[in-house]
Amino acid sequence: MENRNSSFRQSVTAALLGGLVVAVLGFSAVSAGLVGKTETNTRTIAAAAPIAASEDSNLVNQIYERDGDGVGFITASGVESDSSGLDPFGGGGSGTATGSGFVIDTEGHMVTNEHVVSGAETVSVTLGESDTSYEAEIVGTDPSTDLALLKVDAPEDELTPLEIGNSDEAKVGDPVVAIGNPFGLDRTVTTGIVSALQREIQSTTAYSISDVIQTDASINPGNSGGPLIGSDGRVIGVNSQIATGGSGNGSVGIGFAVPSNTVSDVVAQLKETGEVKHAFLGISGLGLTDAAIEELKLDVEGGVLIQEVTPGGPADEAGLKGGDDPASVSPDAPVTGGDVIIAIDGENNPSMEDVAALVNELSVGDTVALEVNRDGQVKTFEVTLGERPTEQDSGSSAETPSEPDQPVLPPGFGQ
Repeated sequence: MENRNSSFRQSVTAALLGGLVVAVLGFSAVSAGLVGKTETNTRTIAAAAPIAASEDSNLVNQIYERDGDGVGFITASGVESDSSGLDPFGGGGSGTATGSGFVIDTEGHMVTNEHVVSGAETVSVTLGESDTSYEAEIVGTDPSTDLALLKVDAPEDELTPLEIGNSDEAKVGDPVVAIGNPFGLDRTVTTGIVSALQREIQSTTAYSISDVIQTDASINPGNSGGPLIGSDGRVIGVNSQIATGGSGNGSVGIGFAVPSNTVSDVVAQLKETGEVKHAFLGISGLGLTDAAIEELKLDVEGGVLIQEVTPGGPADEAGLKGGDDPASVSPDAPVTGGDVIIAIDGENNPSMEDVAALVNELSVGDTVALEVNRDGQVKTFEVTLGERPTEQDSGSSAETPSEPDQPVLPPGFGQ
């Protein structure tokens, strides 16, 4: 353990190296179609009485007083960076990343973002208002959901666990509080509402994250890994990405939090085995708009046009077919000739996000029924979901969603 001056945590230099700032990547037509999620629904975290506003103390103050000491300032040293747009450093080399996290039990387990601690040689944490720095062990990470589990070597009386709530109960318009360390300013509180639900964002891998919570609470570099808290004082999400405007990298009121139910599933697996297993379908696909259906001359009302099927994957083994005929010479043009998913487990005309969300709710070994239109004929396939391969083994069948100003469809197709 070592003492740290609190002014260091407020240095802009340190803060600019921490927290992932990502442009909105989630809503393009070709989604990260190698979809999947966690295998267990086990929930942890000791129960605490919900917060209720009183006459002599406002709700935000009560949430801060109860949960603030459980939010930590994380410093990850020796992080190796790359040249991808998802890298917090924006180039090669190594350095120090800073971010946020929160305690979830009296054993010292702490949740943060995977991108905050990815590749770190050492991780240290300060808790609450204390300047004491504690070493932290990385128990496990899950890049597919951008989550990591740490274990902080701190005495029990220094640990203030936050309770993880049920993100399925969140509603648009609900008030929320974010606590974190934006630009190194420790234990900063910002407020807002749930702006939207069931968003989809890109993880730092080829896979997308489903059921993400959008909020207008101010989230900036350094907030990554911190809690998004509901009005009852329970965590409903982990702040992970923001949309940025123009050339700046600060908040424009559009932030995204990985939902707490995903967090609970991932944490349970990381605690038990140090790794996470995700269900895997093995396709990339194009969600069909009316304009795309017309331009591609498809005899369907909606659904997902399969672009590519992972060789040897579950969809491939079940007999599903990908496309083989580019719609135009544009490098971003979709390919035609593949099956069109017109129903999945009885849900008609699903979007790619619907397909991803359904698989994300299932486990390795579960079976899904896919109804497809193949050359005008309707066929049904039973697909047994496999285990999601690592990114290195996933091949090229998952296409990373493009930036919002780079449409997937050629001009005239619409989105």
